[in-house]
Amino acid sequence: MRSVPKRCAWAGNPLAVAYHDREWGVPVRGDRRLFELLILEGAQAGLSWDTILKKRAAYRRAYAGFDPAKVARFDAKKRRALMADAGIVRNRLKIEASVANAKAFLAVQREYGSFARYAWGFVGGKPLVGRRRALRDVPARTELSDALSKDLKKRGFRFVGSTIVYAFMQATGLVNDHTTDCFRWKELR
Repeated sequence: MRSVPKRCAWAGNPLAVAYHDREWGVPVRGDRRLFELLILEGAQAGLSWDTILKKRAAYRRAYAGFDPAKVARFDAKKRRALMADAGIVRNRLKIEASVANAKAFLAVQREYGSFARYAWGFVGGKPLVGRRRALRDVPARTELSDALSKDLKKRGFRFVGSTIVYAFMQATGLVNDHTTDCFRWKELR
């Protein structure tokens, strides 16, 4: 009989397990994936991550494969179509923020050469490795997420509060917050 590996406590259903085992905490250095996760983390505000995972394919379709240049050009007609799309979170503020964030994302790319260079600069270019023993030990925000959030807001990003930014940092591997008893913590160190 095959033993089940120990995982972070939040990975409690098949969709979350697949995301946990393949993606969460893996260092992301590609701008399009960083943009995708930034948009999805903003969309998740006030909702469960499972809700967003279930809607992810619809988001990819609705958001032009998360091409920030295309999203930045979403006009009023396209934003109305997004509001009518039951496959995504139909929240006007989040949709408007995603278009504003695409424009700000492109500005960061122009300034830094890539959004990845900008974001990874906050952690010195390599993942910060947490040593959390249990889910209750994982913070919702840190001084570093406060700083990144503040800088993103200064650059015109929206739906990037410190808690959302910390979730983004965890998702993109800027921070390895798998609990130390999780098999992924050691694999990603």
